Amino acid sequence: MYTILVCDDEKDIVSAIEIYLSAEGYRVLTAHTGAEALDILAREQVHLVLMDIMMPVMDGIAATVKIRKDSNIPVLFLTAKSESSDKILGLNIGADDYITKPFDPMELVARVRSHLRRYTTLGSMDKPADVLTNGGIELDDGAKTVLVDGEPVSLTPIEYSMLRLFMQHPGQVFSIRQIYEQVWKETAIGNENAVAVHIRHLREKIEINPSEPRYIKVVWGLGYKMERMNG
Repeated sequence: MYTILVCDDEKDIVSAIEIYLSAEGYRVLTAHTGAEALDILAREQVHLVLMDIMMPVMDGIAATVKIRKDSNIPVLFLTAKSESSDKILGLNIGADDYITKPFDPMELVARVRSHLRRYTTLGSMDKPADVLTNGGIELDDGAKTVLVDGEPVSLTPIEYSMLRLFMQHPGQVFSIRQIYEQVWKETAIGNENAVAVHIRHLREKIEINPSEPRYIKVVWGLGYKMERMNG
């Protein structure tokens, strides 16, 4: 039985979602602030989170940032139609999808089922939190090792940190400045060219054809992203 955490400060919405999901055979846990959600996640095995954005104490954006530090479980935002900028921000910080309120119960259940299927198919539930996989790449952050199609690959610390950043956020576009500041841990002041150099070196090690990369793609005018791949 899959466990779903529903977090929204509107208790009527939480109750309604609990009824819909329980009828589908899911175990449902409830919270009304981001802080309550984090407390539950710390002591329960949860397979998917439905998270409201606007909540007291800790909002859904802040809670999701904290969730993503330790877990890659699906997070779906519950948003109002007027919160379009928050939807984009939510996806950028690691949310998997969003559902606009008021929502169709059948759509809600279908989205939940789809994300759980994708999550379990990729084997994410069976791997420890420090093992990241995307396509043929497996990064074990505990052992600091990288396998590409089952073969070990030797990366420099900068290349490793860069790959880990992309692996933690597949599909997310990072500007050159963001990549530099995340990997080098310092402000980018005229050093951005180093990013392109290291990405080229990284591609040479993880791509079959570095000139036509499958994994790390240029998003022209914006930066780079790692393509989300199936196993």
